[in-house]
Amino acid sequence: MDIPKTTPLHMKRILEGNRRWVKDQLAKDPQYFEKLALGQKPRYLFIGCSDSRVPGSGITGTGPGEMFTHRNIANLVVHTDMNLLSVLQYAVEVLEVEVIMVVGHYGCGGVAAAASNNQYGLIDNWLTNIRDVIRLHETELLRIKDDEERLRRLVELNVIEQVRNLAKTTIIQNARKRQNPPKLHGLVYDIREGILKDLEVSTEDLNEFQHIYQRDKAVLTAGTQVLLEKLQQEDNDYQAPAAQQQEEQPQPLAADASQEEPAELALNSNGKQTGRRA
Repeated sequence: MDIPKTTPLHMKRILEGNRRWVKDQLAKDPQYFEKLALGQKPRYLFIGCSDSRVPGSGITGTGPGEMFTHRNIANLVVHTDMNLLSVLQYAVEVLEVEVIMVVGHYGCGGVAAAASNNQYGLIDNWLTNIRDVIRLHETELLRIKDDEERLRRLVELNVIEQVRNLAKTTIIQNARKRQNPPKLHGLVYDIREGILKDLEVSTEDLNEFQHIYQRDKAVLTAGTQVLLEKLQQEDNDYQAPAAQQQEEQPQPLAADASQEEPAELALNSNGKQTGRRA
């Protein structure tokens, strides 16, 4: 299909690139586009940053139809983001993806902005989610003296927390009640090297808080009972030393019976003894 002569120059480059790509794909497989038109069955869901240097398919070596994609600034998983949640639900419940990846990248401008003291306007509300990550890991971050290394670590911690946010969604919780739920992974892309690093994120530590995050009455009841038993045990452990300390306190001496005034006994008219003080 020819490009109209009236096409603006800035769009002409895009359309010419498209035509070259189509030609290359058809040279490899004449039925390439016919196969794509039959439908999609991607194995992966890619949740990445909007940064133009981090193309999901490009850095993972996947082609069209292999990976469902959602991107936003700083690859955040926010529980009030209807865009992300819609993508997640469709990927999990309709496409039945096998793997969900949260992919951050070193040198992320969103992470750097969140770590700074500057104000950027509307986006500051979005970046608050990264500042929550800073709050959770402030001690670890403060121990890193080098500014660049601290930002790199914050990029990693942000990915870890977003994977945990994924695990908290009702979509993933419901999926885990079924067989073969999607596996969650957190990765970081190094733009300088082009290498993806698997952070080996675990969400097992969230099991302790199932009764809070999981919308299941049985789990809520059991989890609450476990927590109550734990609190009762802590109360018992706290009260035991206090009770022991009270027992060890010296008791007041008993009054000496010999110091009491003797009672004078007498017989009443019926012959019974009566006592009165002398």
